[in-house]
Amino acid sequence: QVQLVESGGGLVQAGDSLRLSCAASGRTLSSYAMGWFRQPPGKEREAVAAISWSGGITYYSDSVRGRFTISRDNAKNTVYLQMNSLKPEDTAVYYCAAAAPSGWYWKGPYDYWGQGTQVTVSS
Repeated sequence: QVQLVESGGGLVQAGDSLRLSCAASGRTLSSYAMGWFRQPPGKEREAVAAISWSGGITYYSDSVRGRFTISRDNAKNTVYLQMNSLKPEDTAVYYCAAAAPSGWYWKGPYDYWGQGTQVTVSS
């Protein structure tokens, strides 16, 4: 079992930056590919970014590419999502997720999920 806890969300203004963290316990994250998802109010959850177990491969949705950066520190059992140039449409609950690397597709499915952290971007 892997327990994931997100942190770093908050209320910011358009153009600001935030860094989300996803800390894991139970097992080492180095065995898992990791993803960040978000669910805007009234909408379905969508994939935002993902990173391979080694960190060598990353994926981004078109809406965040060039503004968001996913990274991982396996020694700290933590994955990050650096979000720059935030827009009001980035407002959502952000979730991190872990997937066994075998047969991994960056948009899912994932095996473990965190509880989410709220990001609100005001205009």
